[in-house]
Amino acid sequence: MIWNGIEVDVRNRPAADPGFIPLGLSMDAFVKDASRPVSVAVERENGNVSVFDTFLHEEESYSAADLAYLERIVKFLLWSRGGWRISICGDERAAKHIAALYGASGKRAFDRRTMESIYEKPFEVRFLPLEETPRGAERTVPAGGFLDGCRIGIDVGGSSRKVCALIDGRIVYNVTEPWQPLDHADPDYHIAELTASLKRASQALPRVDAIGISTAGIYINNRTRIASLFRTVPQKAFEEKITDIYPRVCAAVGEKIPFAIANDGDVAALAGSLSHKARNVVGISMGTSEAGGYVDGAGTITGRLNEFAFLPLDLRMTARDAWSGDFGCGVTYLSSEAVLRLAKAVGIPERADGMTMQDRVREIQRLVQSGDPAAIAVFDTIGCYLAHAIYTYQKFYDTEYVAVMGGISAGPGGAVLLRRCRRVLASEYPELNLELILPEEEERAARQCFAAATLVKL
Repeated sequence: MIWNGIEVDVRNRPAADPGFIPLGLSMDAFVKDASRPVSVAVERENGNVSVFDTFLHEEESYSAADLAYLERIVKFLLWSRGGWRISICGDERAAKHIAALYGASGKRAFDRRTMESIYEKPFEVRFLPLEETPRGAERTVPAGGFLDGCRIGIDVGGSSRKVCALIDGRIVYNVTEPWQPLDHADPDYHIAELTASLKRASQALPRVDAIGISTAGIYINNRTRIASLFRTVPQKAFEEKITDIYPRVCAAVGEKIPFAIANDGDVAALAGSLSHKARNVVGISMGTSEAGGYVDGAGTITGRLNEFAFLPLDLRMTARDAWSGDFGCGVTYLSSEAVLRLAKAVGIPERADGMTMQDRVREIQRLVQSGDPAAIAVFDTIGCYLAHAIYTYQKFYDTEYVAVMGGISAGPGGAVLLRRCRRVLASEYPELNLELILPEEEERAARQCFAAATLVKL
């Protein structure tokens, strides 16, 4: 297939979406004849800088392709690393193009506003000569795998809180507590519920040496910047009480207890790392949305943003994300949303009786169980997406293991999905040397809570 004059050879195409143009294969095709070096540096909090080196073409005829390619690379870096400053090094025209896209009224204004909210700095795109490319400097703090002492771990989800207590790595308390955070706009409700969970766990311990928290959202320097769990809380109340909710509830257990907060995607990757004694682990969770995380070669969580839902996977202008307004990103390819989008494409009748998204996904899972070919094609297609996504991710993350989890990777549909993923990896990418980690969902939940408890080094 052809993208902006670049021929992209895709041997394994999704059954229900054969026009899919995977970013990873497109990068291979693009740089084959490109020779002009360009670097992209992304700076986030505390002076952390990530640098990605690539190439553009010398020929003017490739200018549109060059700009489109670089825009997708910048988007991927921004949401995988996080940052408030982008430096385009070696191509002033490209820098101006990216600056216009990320302007206050540009196509990536959502990304700009979100990064400004996360990092509490004005967003900036600048040009630098190639020789002035900033040095990559990403500081990591050892996080995870610490078993000594008396610890509490809590995995805070959208429908339940999983809480455990450990004594020198031995579980002495392990419960799942249902809750509905989206039904409550009062921040005091959330504070009281989380405090109660931690205090109940503390009663199983002679003392509390550390608390580890796994939760969806973006947390910078222990401050809540974006958290879907609390999206019904009014903005003023959010700033007053939710921004510091986790320091607040940990202090309620004990004023000087050390604690750590990590994105649930990172903790999922950490859980895979701990269970398999593995390093360089990418975690992919395919649920209502797509979440992800990463444990590096030293076994540490890097502090990168790792918002996999916004990482571009498909170069076509299809499958629009209603929140960001962008196209081709993970949320519409590796999630429940993808199941419903593809179900419509293959002709599975829609129900108009008020079913929730999850009820609808379960219904399509039942169709897979009964042998319905259209439903099977839905999950087969997502399995193909996943294999191509893994190849894309490993271009930006040193990868030896991939932990795959989440609701749509389970059940009869999940079996179809994973079978197709393995076949595509073997056929399209035989040179990849990585291992899939596939925990059962209940096992994953227990591992994630345990991993959270091990976040703090005493």
